[in-house]
Amino acid sequence: MERSVKPNLLSGICLAALMLILGSLLLSRGIALADPLEITGDGSTFAFPMYSKWIEEYQKHDPGVRITYQSNGSGAGIHDIMLGTVDFAGTDGPLNKSQMLDFSTHRNCEVLHFPMALGADVPVYNIPGIIQELQFTPEALAGIYLGKITKWNDAAIAKANPDVPLPANDIVVAHRQDGSGTTYVWTDYLSKISPEWEERAGTSISVNWPVGLAGKGNDGVVQLVTRTPYSIGYTELTYAVRKRLFYGSVENSSGSFIKADFSSVTDAADGAVNSMPDDFRVSITNAPGAQAYPISTFTWMLVPSVIADSAKREAIIAFIRWGLTSGQDFLEDFSYARLPSAVIAKEEKAIDGIKASGDGGIASDRAAVRATARIAANALQVPS
Repeated sequence: MERSVKPNLLSGICLAALMLILGSLLLSRGIALADPLEITGDGSTFAFPMYSKWIEEYQKHDPGVRITYQSNGSGAGIHDIMLGTVDFAGTDGPLNKSQMLDFSTHRNCEVLHFPMALGADVPVYNIPGIIQELQFTPEALAGIYLGKITKWNDAAIAKANPDVPLPANDIVVAHRQDGSGTTYVWTDYLSKISPEWEERAGTSISVNWPVGLAGKGNDGVVQLVTRTPYSIGYTELTYAVRKRLFYGSVENSSGSFIKADFSSVTDAADGAVNSMPDDFRVSITNAPGAQAYPISTFTWMLVPSVIADSAKREAIIAFIRWGLTSGQDFLEDFSYARLPSAVIAKEEKAIDGIKASGDGGIASDRAAVRATARIAANALQVPS
């Protein structure tokens, strides 16, 4: 008489076979299953609070991947992704045509831009005795950073703040020292509202500043403003909120003074959604809309279009998809705004542009090990 094989015995046999296959892969290639896959990124200090929180949460989602992100400025991130010393980079200013060409020359592939969140630059200030929220016209901000408006009680500032007893003290201007996406956004805005600024300094992650003191990173500018009476600087919204700095509202293209928040930043992005190019390189500063905050921006993740290590490719794609879905739930706690659903839908299609190159070596085996490990883990869930 034939005997039936019990389900729990069958499960045990299947699991043993899977583990044998896995063990063979590990022994033949010297790959330790316990070692997590390392994914490295750096760049934007603007996006650092977001990436820090995302990485913390993503480790719970996939403990087999270890992601690190260094906050060293968008300029450094662009440099490092171009040289291939990191797997992804954060930037708040899209690469220009020259940088795109340099990337393809160095890496023999394209660089892809993935918007991950929305944020804003805000003018922060430290005026002893003044606790009111100031209102800044475009002319006032451009004049201050051009060095043409030098006193806090200048008519260009006082006219927009008639009920504030502005002092006659000199304005101390603070700006970024390092190459910075935050600077790109700030100077992009100034270039749009001031022909003189565009001619003298222009739009870039680093410019020749007409006036001012320099601080490294968003934290550096915040510290400079905090410890310097009668100063003004610019920083990403989340830094101003976290450090409880005073920050002003800015007059937008419709003539309304708007303070940066989730709604006003989203309004700035809405107008760009329908006309957004396929590579997502778009500026939303000085956007139209009655309630749009005028110094808003996307923050992008830069990823090579070809990733030779197929395990890394799989992990990076998974992290991007998580950031565009579950990761959006954590943004507002850090004063970022969610991406419009239409942008996310467009990005889902663009993710297919991340290709693998057939290296046939250890990268493929890592992917096989991770896949086999997942199968083995699922097998453990088979009920007895």
